[in-house]
Amino acid sequence: MPLLPLAILFSLVALVCAAFLVVHAFRRSVGTGVMVLLIPCYVLFYAFSQFEHRRKGLIVAGFMSCTVLAAVFLGLSVHAVTAATVHVPPPGF
Repeated sequence: MPLLPLAILFSLVALVCAAFLVVHAFRRSVGTGVMVLLIPCYVLFYAFSQFEHRRKGLIVAGFMSCTVLAAVFLGLSVHAVTAATVHVPPPGF
């Protein structure tokens, strides 16, 4: 259970970084913005090849690392909740 707030925090940071990427893509062209929104792997290609920002390294690293960390912590917290809710019947049943 204590890992769920970390998962939420990392997902919010990843969402903010993704917002920078999407806004930049739509400023470039509507087609590029739509592709960044709808094609999952294209956002990685766009982030490394076409994204131009003063803080590119920080934004791309924040997006990728926080996405992975949010997924890991969410998986661990779901596993902990599932393990806590498993009811073992008392002996004799």
